[in-house]
Amino acid sequence: MIDNVIDFVERRKKDILLLIGLVVAMLIATSNLMAQNTEGYMYGKVYTRDNQYTGQIRWGDEEAYWHDHFNAAKIENPYGRDLDRYREKNNDSWRDIDWRISSIWEDKAQTVHQISLQFGDIQEIKNYGDDRVTVKLKNGEEYKVSGRGYNDVGTEIQVVDAELGKIGIDWNRMVKVEFLPTPKNLKDGFGKPLFGKVETYRKGTFEGFIEWDHDERFTSERLDGDTRDGDVSINFGNIKSIERRGSGSMVNTKSGRELYMTGSNDVNDGNRGILIAVDGVGKIDVSWRDFVKVDFEEAKSSGQPYSNYTTPRGLKGKVVKYRGGEVSGKIVFDLDETLEVELLEGKDDEIEYKIPFRNIKSITPKNYNFSTVVLRNGKELLLGDQRDVSADNSGLLIYTDGSSTPEYVEWKNVTEIVFE
Repeated sequence: MIDNVIDFVERRKKDILLLIGLVVAMLIATSNLMAQNTEGYMYGKVYTRDNQYTGQIRWGDEEAYWHDHFNAAKIENPYGRDLDRYREKNNDSWRDIDWRISSIWEDKAQTVHQISLQFGDIQEIKNYGDDRVTVKLKNGEEYKVSGRGYNDVGTEIQVVDAELGKIGIDWNRMVKVEFLPTPKNLKDGFGKPLFGKVETYRKGTFEGFIEWDHDERFTSERLDGDTRDGDVSINFGNIKSIERRGSGSMVNTKSGRELYMTGSNDVNDGNRGILIAVDGVGKIDVSWRDFVKVDFEEAKSSGQPYSNYTTPRGLKGKVVKYRGGEVSGKIVFDLDETLEVELLEGKDDEIEYKIPFRNIKSITPKNYNFSTVVLRNGKELLLGDQRDVSADNSGLLIYTDGSSTPEYVEWKNVTEIVFE
């Protein structure tokens, strides 16, 4: 018997060595894949007045991934001057006056536009104090912004320094944050990503990275609530599913236990919503009112690495008009957004979308409140209620090749926008 085995091994020696080689290669590939799981975490160097710290970053108690958003208010908008020049040239300023009697009570002084960017598109953020911040993108463009109305300016910045461990840096001490590619073998500083499928009442199921109550993003964080037997605080890593039930939620653990929890905005209608980051789409915010259930799964990665957020490009494309044919060139959307890394916002009933323009193929206004948005992955959405996709949009400036003076197209004169 032993002689037969030895003889078989000798005859099939090459095949066996080849098989062993394949197994080793698969183990190495699996090891490398696991090592890459940390590349979606935010990472960089934080400079204070006296020191610098390098490591995984969490912006306040919220943003922690490259796909998370930095929000602030733009201080300057140079395109207002270009609009004035267009109106002077075309002598159409009188046509743009709102002659409705009700308009005299509307706030015409509101010219502040939000800037919302994925951290993966940002090169650095500088703090000049007194609520003055400069955001520098990967293409070198800089935006002067204010944090008024947004908690991303003025918050504490947490860094997991390789030598010192976790440190919370006060905003007033921070001078600059320089974002860097995240190492492949980074130790988890805050925990593993929350990932899963979120079921809604009317709009189907969404799968992606989850932010529970606009806050919890990691399996190491906890779900709080009351049960009949007392207060409970459960590690998200131990939870299999959460289902909305009445004035609370039914929580199932991975071990098979079932608890009905109430009394906390983690599990009742005080919940601010469930955010899902979906590749090829953007951030989807499901309100508690439309939420049905979440089934948690183990994330295969931590998201797209910093290198996948390519150098920002200007918005370009074709605008088809109701009157006057069509015009192509560089596009300034809503007299404000100029880059494909900026976000379009709109709602589908109780679900809000924040979509990078780089993911959008076309926009077609349908009526006063809604527009059809077609994504590059083929998905079609009917979005409304936000200025980006409704008649509140300030219109478009289009700079044709070689022209320094744009053509202005009012939103009501837009039939379709097709991006390059």
